[in-house]
Amino acid sequence: MRSPALTLLLVVTMLMTTTVHVGSALAVVTVHPKVAIAADFPDPDLLQVGSTVYAYSTSSAGRTVPVASAPSPTGPWTIRGDALPTKPSWVKEGGFWAPDVSRRADGQYLMYFTAPRAGTTPTRMCIGAALSTDPLGPFRPIGDAPLVCDLNEGGDIDPGSFVDTDGKRYLVYKNDGNALGNNTPSIIWLQEVRPDGITFIGPRRELIRNDHPAERGVIEAPVLIRRPTQYVLLYAGVPYCGNDYFTGYAVSSSLTRPFTKAHRPLMTSETLDGAVRGPGGADVIGDQLFFHGWVGTCPGQGSRWAYTADLGWANDYPVVRGSRVRYEAERGAVNHAVVRTGAVGASQGAVVAKLDYQDSWVDIQVFAPTSGEYTAHVAYAAGYGDAQHTVTVNGTSRFVLDYPAHGWDNWKQVRASVNLTRGWNTIRFQHHNRWAELDHVEIA
Repeated sequence: MRSPALTLLLVVTMLMTTTVHVGSALAVVTVHPKVAIAADFPDPDLLQVGSTVYAYSTSSAGRTVPVASAPSPTGPWTIRGDALPTKPSWVKEGGFWAPDVSRRADGQYLMYFTAPRAGTTPTRMCIGAALSTDPLGPFRPIGDAPLVCDLNEGGDIDPGSFVDTDGKRYLVYKNDGNALGNNTPSIIWLQEVRPDGITFIGPRRELIRNDHPAERGVIEAPVLIRRPTQYVLLYAGVPYCGNDYFTGYAVSSSLTRPFTKAHRPLMTSETLDGAVRGPGGADVIGDQLFFHGWVGTCPGQGSRWAYTADLGWANDYPVVRGSRVRYEAERGAVNHAVVRTGAVGASQGAVVAKLDYQDSWVDIQVFAPTSGEYTAHVAYAAGYGDAQHTVTVNGTSRFVLDYPAHGWDNWKQVRASVNLTRGWNTIRFQHHNRWAELDHVEIA
């Protein structure tokens, strides 16, 4: 049990503010994201019914599938009980993982869940289904066998529902290949289903697999989203226990074409500057991202609290407020300066150099999910004494940014508070005093 003192310390840490130095002025930027449920509520799944939002989580606090409700995704949240009090006959003792609840065309609520299958040693997890006429439950298991359970692939976990704009319904899930420990791949699968959500149509289709070293053999927690120009698949990577757990994404123009993973994750402990540890198990509702992060230690006395963050779409790519997004300076609009390639140690090997004259500047386009104060982390190098740039945001707000000298090709970051409007913004870095090269800007 967590001590009251530790809980208070952790809450204070989550709500703290960060002070940054801009020229000779101080600015304060509130840390995002925010705590939604300050209790163990892993792998949160959200469903909105009328004006009420419901959330479901992996087993905790003695409940098979905890359910909470709130008037909005940002709360306040109330844990209401157990949505699945009666376990199906095919399971053995153990926790249920990563539920997903959606509303069918007939008005009933369909729950997918992951549960330990009886008769398997070691334990293998499989996917089941349950129905209810109320989003709070009780949900009643469907049938006497799992919906998906391929033991040769390590079992199956993390189911999710997806309904496309043409009305077709799909089940998205993962075969748990990494549980076998014999190089069996873990794959995110897409399976079309009838409107009942439990009758399969045709063969399943591969979306992505665990083929990147940074994933350390593990991908899971898929959520599929349709945007106007492409499909976006959110997923989590690396073993879930610890700070390295992250949320990534992949995109495709069609469900029948390969998905391409993003070069940089959507959220990590580092991109969130430690505000959340091991962010994963994400779900999307409206303009909010809901996910969990570690409080305490794992393994040990840790738990996974639920968090919410503002979500925006930059040309249909996800951007989370509070998670750093990198914008390369050399891709900006450059005036009376040059792009220098082969820059040792620089991000992608290129920088903007020779910002040496009064009319030398670079305009960098950055995206903000919502209007407000953001932190710009500016990567630079300065080798002939301390330098300065005049920074202008959207042609109006202006300040001078200091670059302490650390030597050329020795890339450091300085921070600045910038007021951004929702959508795309232009930040101009213009010569002010002495000389500095720009590598990239990260906005959070």
